[in-house]
Amino acid sequence: MSECTHNCSTCSSDCSSKEKNSLMEQPNALSSVKHIIAVVSGKGGVGKSLVTSMLAVNMQRLGYKVGILDADITGPSIPKSFGLKKGVDGDEHGMIPPTTTSGIDIMSVNLMLEDETKPVVWRGPVIAGAVKQFWTDTIWNDIDYMFIDCPPGTGDVPLTVFQSIPIDGIVIVSSPQELVSMIVEKAANMAKMMEIPVYGIVENMSYVKCPDCGKEIKVFGESHIEEIAEKFGYDLLGRIPMDPKLSALVDKGWIEMMNNDYLDTAADILVNRTQKKM
Repeated sequence: MSECTHNCSTCSSDCSSKEKNSLMEQPNALSSVKHIIAVVSGKGGVGKSLVTSMLAVNMQRLGYKVGILDADITGPSIPKSFGLKKGVDGDEHGMIPPTTTSGIDIMSVNLMLEDETKPVVWRGPVIAGAVKQFWTDTIWNDIDYMFIDCPPGTGDVPLTVFQSIPIDGIVIVSSPQELVSMIVEKAANMAKMMEIPVYGIVENMSYVKCPDCGKEIKVFGESHIEEIAEKFGYDLLGRIPMDPKLSALVDKGWIEMMNNDYLDTAADILVNRTQKKM
């Protein structure tokens, strides 16, 4: 067998790589996106959208041009975190995502609805098609890092993202509960099946810090995140406490004003991992 050139368009071999590449959707002709990181979780309610928003803000502060593709079609919350209400513009060349105060481009179904509280009652194939269009029909202009906020689980939409968009790697979001090992393993196994690297794990709701004495209170019991990260060989990207100040910023749409170091290490690790790939 001849050596693989990784150029499937000129290859006559029938291999798994060719099959995988054949499912990839081409971006808009005017788009330029260097790195794409999907944020996933094996279950809902662990703060995946919060982590996506914080990672985007940290990357923007490092001087990178950042975009967020909100793939959680039925439960979009990214625009709320950034206080973004501007609608999506467009022309004959494609859709133009609105930009936040600090310059983060965002595409979300909530930015296309007249009423943001109106439910999106679509079946799986239609939802998957919308996610593809956010990639193929949107003009992502000179994006260094795109973060994709995936809905929880391992169903239609995460599968569509993994198969249709050239993901560099994923970040898994978890919480301290005992069942988290199983949940992380589900997401990890899906990434392995799709041959996508896992850049690391973020634990949300790790603890509450007492405002009087500063003691860390483990609301959900002792964390096992370090053991889990070691078990799978993943980097522990950060631990986010239950922070009322952070929650208030999200509720007000002021996430870009956050002042903490919870995911500073995560941003540095993601830059190092993606730069090595180049």
